[in-house]
Amino acid sequence: MATTEITEAGFEQTLTENDIVFVDFWAGWCGPCKQFAPVYEEVSGEHPDVVFGKVDTEAERGLASAANITSIPTLMAFRDQVLVFAQPGAINASQLQELVTAVKSLDMDEVREKLAGNQNPDQN
Repeated sequence: MATTEITEAGFEQTLTENDIVFVDFWAGWCGPCKQFAPVYEEVSGEHPDVVFGKVDTEAERGLASAANITSIPTLMAFRDQVLVFAQPGAINASQLQELVTAVKSLDMDEVREKLAGNQNPDQN
């Protein structure tokens, strides 16, 4: 699957309709974003079971703000609508492949337990 543009209007729907969603927050004037784009596109073609979305932070300022984007490119990964990875900066193809593999192999019950523990520290 090739990358797809994600807008504020379609962001939540993209997350709810797909198990794994990667999102690249970028801008046309950003040099590192331009360097990362072909890597992101290449890896997306190798994982048809994963949605690889792109958010143009210039066109989607509200979405970028809601996602607390302060540096671009920023890569986020969602699994079962849970944010499981967020990091600014471009990565290479092998790092992105490793990240996709790691997100696919997450035990989401364990992730949810950890999140619940972080939200309720008195219950440990």
